[in-house]
Amino acid sequence: MSTVEEWRAEKAELVRQYHLKNLASPKGGVVFVGSSLMELFPIEEWAAELPEPRPLVYNRGVGGYTTWDLLPILDIVAWEMQPRKVFINIGTNDLSDPSQTIDAIMGRYDEILSRIEAHLPGVPITLMAYYPVNPDVAEGDTRELLKVRSNARIAEANSAVRRLAEKHGQRFIDINGPLTDARGRLKAEYTIEGIHINDEGYRSIFGELMRYATEG
Repeated sequence: MSTVEEWRAEKAELVRQYHLKNLASPKGGVVFVGSSLMELFPIEEWAAELPEPRPLVYNRGVGGYTTWDLLPILDIVAWEMQPRKVFINIGTNDLSDPSQTIDAIMGRYDEILSRIEAHLPGVPITLMAYYPVNPDVAEGDTRELLKVRSNARIAEANSAVRRLAEKHGQRFIDINGPLTDARGRLKAEYTIEGIHINDEGYRSIFGELMRYATEG
């Protein structure tokens, strides 16, 4: 089995485990959907440590997934939980592919939103701004990748996500302020290798994200 096949099998198993958890978990919570930047966010564990009344939170992020990958598993990561709210951050891996235009990425994102809305009518969806990156602390292949997935491209994509939210009558939020340095990069002390965020970085935005999750 190739490395790619092994990775695919690992992620398919993660999705299967999500399905099994869904069957045994209370419905009506707040579901967070996305790729590795969501999967690695210990939001479910931290929310469970909050004092009562705490929000019921489920993290259904799948690392490495693109908008293409998310489309066929929306039943498991989104509407199977019958959530009262959905938060989504998907597309950063698409931005790493130079062959993918932002319009093409947003076209698939549009389809994701339409499918969620069709299966969860009336359930509010919050589209999260993509996090910044920091090429100055990246090395090797990651540094090369960030020549494509640049902060300029991320900013352009965030503008497109905002417009997509407006088109669907959904909410767009940008909670990146605490993560961002004076040059608009992901703060060096908050990142693992220029892309992914460490626990300290996630802590800096957790409170505001929970505010959005619990309001209303």
